[in-house]
Amino acid sequence: MKIIVIDGQGGKMGHTVITQLKKSHPELEITAIGTNSIATSSMLKAGADAGATGENPVIVASRDADIIIGPIGIVIANSLLGEITPVMAEAIASSNAYKILIPVNKCNHYVVGCDKLSLNESIHEVIEQVEMMIP
Repeated sequence: MKIIVIDGQGGKMGHTVITQLKKSHPELEITAIGTNSIATSSMLKAGADAGATGENPVIVASRDADIIIGPIGIVIANSLLGEITPVMAEAIASSNAYKILIPVNKCNHYVVGCDKLSLNESIHEVIEQVEMMIP
């Protein structure tokens, strides 16, 4: 199973997801893809098995990923303060991977209902979704 975690800015959300997944399932192979080197570094420190940075790694990894995890902005062109290029958003959205998107109300979009959960509660749901998919 190929799991990709994509995050930008400081990579804190991706760091938390990877830490929790590795804690409960250390056997999972997780690739961290940051939109910048700080995000990638943070996710590698959390225990990702591999990491890469930038647009091309997002495009290439999205082609054959089984699960893509990240903030909802990864499928919205020009989100994450412009770190998600239109090409990246299209590659992720077009991927056949199961996408687990974490709702965040920032960067000029609002997801109805996401203010009812804290970030930690949302990440807990991410972990539950992944666990349902592990054979």
